Amino acid sequence: MAYGYNGKILHVDLTTGKLEVEEPDDALYRKYLGGSAMGTYYLLKHTPSQADPLGPENTLCLMTGVITGAPFSGQSRVTATAKSPLTGLVGDSQGGGFWPAEFKATGFDGIVIRGRSEKPVYLWVHDGEAELREGAHLQGKFTADAEDAIREELGDDRIQVLQCGPAAEQGVLFGALISMANRANGRTGMGTVMASKNLRAVAVRGKQRPAWADPDGVKTLAKWGVDHFEASDVYGLGLFGTASVVMPQDSDGGLPTRNWSSGTFEGAEALSGERMSETILKERDTCFGCVVRCKRVVEVTDGPFQVDPRYGGPEYETLATMGSYCGVSDLAAVSLANQLCNMYGMDTIACGATVAWAMDCFEHGLLTTGQTDGIALRFGNAEALVQIVEKIGKREGFGKILGEGSARAAETLGVGQDLVVAIKNHEFPAHMPQVKRSLALIYAVNPFGADHQSHEHDPSYEAYPERMAELDLMDPQPLYALNAEIVRYALYTQWFYSCLDSVCACQFVFGPAWHLYGPSHLVDAVRVTTGWPNFSLYEVMKVGERRLNLLRAFNAREGVASEADTVPPKLHVPLQGGVSDGIAVSAEEVEAAKATYYQMSGWDADGKPTRARLEELALGWVADELKL
Repeated sequence: MAYGYNGKILHVDLTTGKLEVEEPDDALYRKYLGGSAMGTYYLLKHTPSQADPLGPENTLCLMTGVITGAPFSGQSRVTATAKSPLTGLVGDSQGGGFWPAEFKATGFDGIVIRGRSEKPVYLWVHDGEAELREGAHLQGKFTADAEDAIREELGDDRIQVLQCGPAAEQGVLFGALISMANRANGRTGMGTVMASKNLRAVAVRGKQRPAWADPDGVKTLAKWGVDHFEASDVYGLGLFGTASVVMPQDSDGGLPTRNWSSGTFEGAEALSGERMSETILKERDTCFGCVVRCKRVVEVTDGPFQVDPRYGGPEYETLATMGSYCGVSDLAAVSLANQLCNMYGMDTIACGATVAWAMDCFEHGLLTTGQTDGIALRFGNAEALVQIVEKIGKREGFGKILGEGSARAAETLGVGQDLVVAIKNHEFPAHMPQVKRSLALIYAVNPFGADHQSHEHDPSYEAYPERMAELDLMDPQPLYALNAEIVRYALYTQWFYSCLDSVCACQFVFGPAWHLYGPSHLVDAVRVTTGWPNFSLYEVMKVGERRLNLLRAFNAREGVASEADTVPPKLHVPLQGGVSDGIAVSAEEVEAAKATYYQMSGWDADGKPTRARLEELALGWVADELKL
């Protein structure tokens, strides 16, 4: 008997309407743990090289992990994997809420979706069964309305719905997958892939909770988290959400401002978690079984920017991308922009960063109101921010161009290429490599583009020595260093985070530093759920490394390697203002760190996994796929 997982993967062929159930052996679960590693395994198996990301041959995988649904904090996560329409490379995105745990209770661990339906449909998965249902009535609906329609149709208010939105249906390349109308698998355009398949949603309801190998051990781990929460550094996330880092980021000169021209924003306090709590916060929400309750729910009933609490509230990334990136300090306007992204189903990071790029172009005289539908896209213009976000969601007018993302918009318009802040066409999140140097390296080499949740940030090395020692990291380096030890630190923590995205653990709860649970707790979590008594931290790191090599192998098969691992010119321009005034990232230091990183990873000089490394990771079949 398997513990912690169901041993069933649902395969959906939308072209034929055929549904099949695969029952992988236990070894596959232990080798990949679920989530991103398992999703990339199926992506490589089923998606041919050079496939059109929006064609029927692309494969969309929705995977939970072996701990998903267990009654302790930080486990209700799902990873979406497919070839990204935004980057043309491997796409990968995580989301939380209640959908992952509810899906796990249906008797399945993941879904592999191929083909394209002739007519709009949605997938209904419940208690070990699955069916495709007519979905034309859902087209064009905002996410909350579509969710309500599905629940009403199926007669159960406890159904959880993961869906693409109307923006993805219209072809916005950074379409997100949305659940609960406010939780997002936001990055790399996974919602747009779902929409391209004429699949609007996956609705789930289950009563088949997996058995846990050690129920008492599960309870003990859960109790430890509750008992230690208030004394942990995660407690601030409970009080103020991820918005709690707005002011520290600004104080450190690391709050991206006016399209990354500065690391300090004079309006930061107006966007802070403290200000949100004092003004528009309605309640704190949570994910299944989690003590942290970091999710914000906001409401604005007066003024020009009224906000519906059904669509949640802005996270730090959104407060930055829609706020400081755009020079906008109006919290209600930023919250409404966040709501529009959740209504239409868009990644707030890509959307806000693309708007900031357009504002930068406008300020430089590269765009005029004649091109922007009469909207004065100036930094600080809150009304313009809301107007253009809605136009992007509708893919209307100038919004149609911006819905391609900043890199493609620059190419289409022939302006502002040097103002784009993206890697592999993937817009930067709100953490600055200028002040946290290892981010420059990891942003550059990350297979699906710039991502702030792919490794641990620089300050944690010195601040959390006991937990860092668990990963054999015991030599913190000076501020702004990007030497061999920082590369090693970045790589080791990247492997750990890579495993977190495979076991599907929340990176606010499990991690190697400030998190509620440390590395040894993750090992315990897998042991008590699965019953693998000799599961170890070594395996955690190996799963993380295995997943990272799978992602890189996918890109290598597409013919992309080190030439894509670069930082944009904007990072070479010194920042202006605050404690980070005059700081820049040089191309030379990134190239040197990248070469060291490749060597430490066991890859060739072009950044491609070697056969020897793949064989060492039990991925010989991938080496065969790459013809190494």
